[in-house]
Amino acid sequence: MTILPDRTATALVIVDVQNDVMVGVHERERVVENIVRLVTRARQTGTPVIWVQHSSEKELAIGTEGWELLEELPMDPRDPIVHKKHGDAFEDTGLEAELAASGVGHVVIAGAHTDFCIRSTLHGALVRGYDVTLVSDAHTAEDLTEWGAPPPAQVIAHTNMYWGNQTAPGRTAEAVVTEKVTFD
Repeated sequence: MTILPDRTATALVIVDVQNDVMVGVHERERVVENIVRLVTRARQTGTPVIWVQHSSEKELAIGTEGWELLEELPMDPRDPIVHKKHGDAFEDTGLEAELAASGVGHVVIAGAHTDFCIRSTLHGALVRGYDVTLVSDAHTAEDLTEWGAPPPAQVIAHTNMYWGNQTAPGRTAEAVVTEKVTFD
């Protein structure tokens, strides 16, 4: 269980599912469909949904079409949107304050890119005391084999395996498929 006292709630955190981020990613449609299913189930259980949106001066300038979250996402105007400039969604953002305000000690994470912002946010959550669930079929990566990276399917599989075996005192880490995610 989380090491954050009196924080028993769960939140769904969707990382960087933005127009330019999702161009050419591995199994885009399936990942987006799974994210939509997760958001729908989270809403049915009263689980907070928090959207994370990356920006950078070079590639994702605030206010551009590429920076926008995907139109097909079931956003609610009451959902918090956390703006970030670093891989870890906790670094220099309001994410921790949003989670604390809702008494969240367990985060369920999905989104993009597996090998950058997803991994950074997973570790950021765990070291801050959260229980962390990675939704193993609801995160994706782009093809960076040109620069020596493994193919996206291997990046995703390795991250799922790695996260499913992660440990920390007093906290849990797991990787589960969309159907097995519980918001309790």
